[in-house]
Amino acid sequence: MMNPIIQTLTIAGSDSGGGAGIQADLKTFQMRNVFGTSVITSVTAQNTLGVYDIHLIPIDTIQSQLKAIAEDFDIRAVKIGMLGDVNRIECVAEGLRQYSFGKIVLDPVMIAKGGASLLPQSAVSALKNLMIPQADIITPNIPEAEALTGIKIHNETDIKKAAEIIQNLGVETVIIKGGHLDDAKSAVCKDWIFTSDEDFTLSSPRYQTVHTHGTGCTFSACITAEIAKGYTVPQAIHTAKLFITEAISHPLNIGHGHGPTNHWAYRDE
Repeated sequence: MMNPIIQTLTIAGSDSGGGAGIQADLKTFQMRNVFGTSVITSVTAQNTLGVYDIHLIPIDTIQSQLKAIAEDFDIRAVKIGMLGDVNRIECVAEGLRQYSFGKIVLDPVMIAKGGASLLPQSAVSALKNLMIPQADIITPNIPEAEALTGIKIHNETDIKKAAEIIQNLGVETVIIKGGHLDDAKSAVCKDWIFTSDEDFTLSSPRYQTVHTHGTGCTFSACITAEIAKGYTVPQAIHTAKLFITEAISHPLNIGHGHGPTNHWAYRDE
């Protein structure tokens, strides 16, 4: 008898350059041996040089996608990325209350790699009030953690304060990625993980490369895939750290700007 196929969902924006968003999530799901479905919240015109246009998908179309997935698939875990604005945050938050998609991994996408804003300031409150309390895991980088908490992060003490503030919003596990920390010229890249049971850090060598487009999407999608397979949160995070480290350290050298990571690089099965 064949083993059942593990099914996952990504709710995010489309990246025409293929390095981030829906495309990065589905590539990661495929590499982690889970079947990926998707709900597209926006379509962006972008490449490795920047974001040139954003088209937000109509609310009723997002609702229809959520309904279609819920009615026909056994989703074990969902990753949420770019939502776009208050209306779409409200729409997806309602969908998560209405349908059962398993564990929720939230990547609070706010700023593109090239610096373009992907979430207006007016939507931050909606994200904090509607999405974060429903999430099981959240994966902000330093600028995103600052935007969510209102504090400037310069060191580990600040990171712990930010994590506590975010956990108090209702999410159980907070992962603050340290790639943007002030000591970014150091030889080590460290992430801080705060769960309900333990706090720990994961470190990897810091690679001096511009090919890091989609790292946040890929990292959170890998966590989602591992959670869907039944691994514990710490196990899923450890695998995701290994996956993204390999993806960064073996660049594809595509494009003339912030190139995509290499989703083929990490293999353990």
